[in-house]
Amino acid sequence: MYSVTNPATGELIEEIPNSTEEEVQAAIDKVHRGYTSWRRRPVEERAKIVLRAAELFAERSDELAAIMTLEMGKRINEGRGEVGIVVDIFNYYGNNGPALLADEPLKIKGGDAVIRKEPIGALLGVMPWNFPAYQVARFVAPNLVLGNTILLKHASICPRSGVAIEKILHEAGVPEDAYVNIFASSRQVPAILADPRIQGVSLTGSEAAGVSVAAEAGRNLKRCVLELGGSDPLIVLDTDDMDETVKATSTARMRNCGQSCNAPKRMIVLSDIYDEFVDKFTKRVGDYFQPGDPADPKTPFGPLASIAAADEVAGQVEKAVAQGATLRTGGKRIGPGAYLEATVLTDVTPQMNAYYEEIFGPVALIFKADTEEEAIAIANDSPFGLGAAVFGTDPDRNRRVADQIESGMVYMNKSGGSQADLPFGGIKRSGMGRELGAAGIEEFMNKKSIRL
Repeated sequence: MYSVTNPATGELIEEIPNSTEEEVQAAIDKVHRGYTSWRRRPVEERAKIVLRAAELFAERSDELAAIMTLEMGKRINEGRGEVGIVVDIFNYYGNNGPALLADEPLKIKGGDAVIRKEPIGALLGVMPWNFPAYQVARFVAPNLVLGNTILLKHASICPRSGVAIEKILHEAGVPEDAYVNIFASSRQVPAILADPRIQGVSLTGSEAAGVSVAAEAGRNLKRCVLELGGSDPLIVLDTDDMDETVKATSTARMRNCGQSCNAPKRMIVLSDIYDEFVDKFTKRVGDYFQPGDPADPKTPFGPLASIAAADEVAGQVEKAVAQGATLRTGGKRIGPGAYLEATVLTDVTPQMNAYYEEIFGPVALIFKADTEEEAIAIANDSPFGLGAAVFGTDPDRNRRVADQIESGMVYMNKSGGSQADLPFGGIKRSGMGRELGAAGIEEFMNKKSIRL
């Protein structure tokens, strides 16, 4: 079942049956047939449709944000902000797509050649619940401009988001056989990937889901892009405004109730400012991030996406404390609904589960480092490698530290976030491939060499 359950109250709103095998097969056939005509439409025409989609997303910002609030508890203002990024992504690929897909001339020995940039076919998208519109946009916008068609499986708690996005794209002019939303179960994904009509898969989700999908993609020789978990380090080298640094870092950690893959989850602070940072960070988290109704624009902090998610994160905190971590603030479940107090843990060591695992909720871990080198070592001591951040007053020092961090992205004096023209993706167990920017349109592209 796909279901809509309000995380703020725990109330079940709606249930939708999974797609039948016959419906899944019909959907695959539909996007496969649609590819033959969609790919032949001029790229300028496809780009124009994507630009129209951007306009419709902007017009329906309030509607989409309200759906997110109901389905996964996102604060209404954060939902509107997410739709703003969606608009940027569709505008970026609509405006830049034709240039990004232009033939690339090559001078070769004995003559000339071009690299022609072509689509490869129908693709499967397996999307998560934490950013119900943004995650879809960064996969769909570039591939529609490129000429691929999309079969989209949204998260089981976000059926209304899936339907709303499909409606907008069709209204913008995307043919009904070029984008199809299905209510497939996770058990149906392997068979979809095995189907020869599907040429690739993009998944954003957990590490376990990524391992499963990557195995199926490899078994069937299908291209895949995986954006998985993260336990992003944020190194604070020094600061000339501790209050502002604490505000920026705590806000980045608690955004979306801590349910962001590339949020800073491990704060690594040099020892000369560690005590002040911990005291002020803990106070701000305890005082400011008070949970409330996510539909109220004045609420600073909402619920997690589900009661099960809140229970899981609370269990991780409880285990960390039992293993010797210091609970500075928070850690308690609040009911009814999927609420958990914003939490700060210190004194976490490599012998504890919390040191290496991802905590996908409103929990910040703060580590002390005596030297720059030790801070880098702690940052890299992780199975993940999605993003990272360096805060400091010396740009050269910041860059020197950033160069030594093992991650797909590093931000300076800012943490997390995303923008349409900046490639997004990680290394190690955080996944493979890139989305957004010029790189984001190349993952499911046939770069055909033509010898002239």
